[in-house]
Amino acid sequence: MNGARRLEAVGIVVLVAAVIALPTAIHGWPTSIAGNVFTAALMGSGLTLLWWRSHPRLVAVLGGALLFVPVVLNAYGWFPDTAFAILALITLVAALGWSGRAAWAVAGALAAYLAVLWVILGDGIEVPLIMFSVPSFLAGTVLRLHREATEALARRGRELEEERELFAELAVQHERARIASELHDIVGHAISVMVIQAAAGQRLVDRDPVGTSQVFAGLAESARQGHEDLRRLVELLGGMEVGGPDLSLIEEIVTRAARSGLDVSCRFEGSREGVSAPVAHAAFRVVQESLTNALRYAPGAAVRVVVNGAGRDLTVRVANGDAAQQRQLLSGTGRGLAGLRERVQELGGQLVAGPVAGGWLVEATMPGGGSRRARRGGLGRR
Repeated sequence: MNGARRLEAVGIVVLVAAVIALPTAIHGWPTSIAGNVFTAALMGSGLTLLWWRSHPRLVAVLGGALLFVPVVLNAYGWFPDTAFAILALITLVAALGWSGRAAWAVAGALAAYLAVLWVILGDGIEVPLIMFSVPSFLAGTVLRLHREATEALARRGRELEEERELFAELAVQHERARIASELHDIVGHAISVMVIQAAAGQRLVDRDPVGTSQVFAGLAESARQGHEDLRRLVELLGGMEVGGPDLSLIEEIVTRAARSGLDVSCRFEGSREGVSAPVAHAAFRVVQESLTNALRYAPGAAVRVVVNGAGRDLTVRVANGDAAQQRQLLSGTGRGLAGLRERVQELGGQLVAGPVAGGWLVEATMPGGGSRRARRGGLGRR
């Protein structure tokens, strides 16, 4: 780039020498002070073009002013026609230096400038004045508009790239949150059930061998089911096709919870038809998280699950009583209900969770078709 700029500077100097110095030398170098000022002003006007890239406005103003000096000193008696090339280049730079409304002001100033030159130089000069100013000004305007359009496109391209990176980062964060929620639901439930069953087995090991055997059989089943859930999640994250879940998963998890010793019942009301896979998966997670919390914080309490399909809406209601046994030293991550609420809201539904008279209630209402933003996901049917 520096080499190209140096070559450009040399070209400008050669141009000024060719159109000003050489014709003046051929005509006869001036010997008077006015004649030398005349020639120096013309050459200075041309040499200002050396800074047309960095200071186009200064070049237009200073170059035009220096070009005006020999016009005023026209009494010197000779004006080289080749000097009009300098006028053409200065008007070109003037068109490049201003944009918007300022460009119209510059066009008006150029018209006034040319009018003054015509008045001073006299009749017969209007044709070269117009030929060496208007076309170059129009050409400069076209170049400036092209440059501005290119810069606008480049700026928009950078903005789009920044937006793409931002969206990609948000997508990654969303996917991480989704994976964390899935892991919390799977691992949290499996571990909670296994801890409760292991504690029950410890209490029965000495006095009830048969009951102990049943408890540890349930413990093994819970471990196998947790392993299967994790395997399906890994398959899903790996891009493998996994069958969409349905509401029968709720029946399965309630049955397993009952076999583990939880006093739980489930009732389906209304219709199950028209429920999308994301909504069915969210309903399953609501029941799973509610059962996990009942095991942790209300051991021995009865849990009642009601799933109601009304039209295209689905309501899942899980209520449990107060703890009837001593709580195990098993705490959660604090993200369970928050993750459920985000999941349900993403599907266009609402989740309410909180204490009620005699226990705790979790209720989720979701549109049966799901939200447009809902993504196909979740564990497949076992």
